[in-house]
Amino acid sequence: MAEAAVRKRGRGGGGAARRAERGAVSFETARFIERNIPTFEVLNEEALEIIETNAETVLEEIGVNFVNNPAALQRWRDAGADVEGERVHIPRGLARQLISSAPGAFTQHARNPARNVDIGGRNLVLAPVYGPPFVRDLNGGRRYATMEDFQNFVKLGYMSKWLHHSGGTVCEPTDVAVNKRHLDMLLAHMTLSDKPFMGSVTEPSRAQDSVDMCGILFGEDFVQQNTVMTSLININSPMTFDDVMMGAMEVYAANNQACIVSPFIVGGAMAPVSVAGTLTQVMAEVLAGIAYNQLVRPGAPVIMGSFVTSIDMNSGAPTFGTPEASHITYGAGQLARRLGLPYRSAGSFTGSKLPDAQAAYETSNSLNMGLLSGVNFMLHACGWLEGGLVSSYEKFVLDADQLGVLHRLANGVSMDEGAQAMGAIAEVGPGGHYLGCEHTQAHFKTAFWRTDVLDYKPFETWEEEGARDSQTLAAARVNQLLNTYQQPAMDPAVNEALKDYVARKKASMPDGLI
Repeated sequence: MAEAAVRKRGRGGGGAARRAERGAVSFETARFIERNIPTFEVLNEEALEIIETNAETVLEEIGVNFVNNPAALQRWRDAGADVEGERVHIPRGLARQLISSAPGAFTQHARNPARNVDIGGRNLVLAPVYGPPFVRDLNGGRRYATMEDFQNFVKLGYMSKWLHHSGGTVCEPTDVAVNKRHLDMLLAHMTLSDKPFMGSVTEPSRAQDSVDMCGILFGEDFVQQNTVMTSLININSPMTFDDVMMGAMEVYAANNQACIVSPFIVGGAMAPVSVAGTLTQVMAEVLAGIAYNQLVRPGAPVIMGSFVTSIDMNSGAPTFGTPEASHITYGAGQLARRLGLPYRSAGSFTGSKLPDAQAAYETSNSLNMGLLSGVNFMLHACGWLEGGLVSSYEKFVLDADQLGVLHRLANGVSMDEGAQAMGAIAEVGPGGHYLGCEHTQAHFKTAFWRTDVLDYKPFETWEEEGARDSQTLAAARVNQLLNTYQQPAMDPAVNEALKDYVARKKASMPDGLI
């Protein structure tokens, strides 16, 4: 009864909450990207039809495994699939029929309604790096991540103008027990930022904790009627759906929360070395995964995911920013649009150990590929280093700065009367310059994208200021952001209820390693 009362007060606001809101400092966040440019299509109609036909053949004749999940096998039997042991053979056309109930777009609500995001259509939502056990910064080097690091990355994400989403496991805090850290991570996203966030997927009960904590933050009825979390459900490629990830997805789907159903593929190891073969496997896996999501709850919001990279056949290490990964990402985007589903892929991918030239080249290739492939939700948009093993402070702010470029590219080319600038051309005439003309004076503040990190000063000034490279400039930017961070306001009753939930859950169980 007491918790229900707190939840009711949380939705009503209260005098303390209104006073806190009036005194809050709000940092500017750009609205999610709405593309005004075309997507790039690498596959023709014949190629798409071949891949779709082959994917249906895989599902029907080869099948997919649902391991350690008798309830999932029964759902498939009831839907008309042929189940042999843990192998599910899905008749041609059944998966497509089932996914037809999934929405083509949905809104994820933030606790600050001004920061809600629309996922799907021509929109692009940018979220930070997800999952690394290590962090790196200029002063401390490479080390295991802590909860303090996690909180710092949430703060950096909150203060990053071009980042629309707080993300999920922005790093894996190894100083908190495995079975309890999800509670602290959720609390950080909910209290240190007011942007939308992701839920826990490492165990079904942790997914339920995510739903329950959102019930405190948003109100239980609001959660059941709206999407307040987007969570990552990876498929164990090739073609295996484990009980942990599927169990988490079952919780989220049953509670009307969005899931990214995403194969995790290293080409040559977990999928064929060819682009067409990999796309066939991706298509088969997402058809099966999303169809199962809709078996749990028809109409539950879902995103078609594709995380695909290639492999260095000499070392066995994954590679990033490669042409083959681009072809797969472009092709998967076309397949997602044909299915009428939101699409997740791309990110600030690099195999580099430092935020150096290799990192810049590979990241630039990956980010631009994501924009042009029609991605709707881009996880790992900033901070990714060393093949996803490291969350880098400096690369986080360098990448977040470059996300502004994606915003500007996505705007396309304006052709209104002011953009045509005919008055300026007439005013300046042959041999003049535009620096002082009326058109320049009216538009110079917004005409060009401006960096918050990179250096464009003359050589002499740059040298006098210490000849700082991009990593050094980024380290200064990190310090500036963290030093000026101010926590967004929250209803004190909701804040206390969230902290109480976390404390009680932690006290209810011993520390665990899994």
